[in-house]
Amino acid sequence: MDLVFSALADPTRRAVVQRLGRGPGSVSELAREFPMALPSFMKHVGVLETSGLIRTRKSGRVRSCELNRDRLEAVEGWLTAQRRSWEKHVDRLQFFVEAEIDDPTIAETTADQERS
Repeated sequence: MDLVFSALADPTRRAVVQRLGRGPGSVSELAREFPMALPSFMKHVGVLETSGLIRTRKSGRVRSCELNRDRLEAVEGWLTAQRRSWEKHVDRLQFFVEAEIDDPTIAETTADQERS
């Protein structure tokens, strides 16, 4: 998972992933969209491939890239679990804030009960 988030930390690589979401493309086709030399772009492709976000295959002189949707689904699953966890925390925080506004002793009593 760390490799995926590290790969997605770069705007060029995020743009490549976004572009590959519309379908496969050759490295040269993808590279045309970015103001850098092909060897520099290939480093980005390597990082994306190492992270598992894309797959490449070579046919003759053409290297094609495609999105690895399974890897993205794994990330989406992890993010969904994190979102649920944070929503529970926010809901509890909201309860305490509202309780404190309505009756300051309710929030104190509930917090004391949770500590026991």
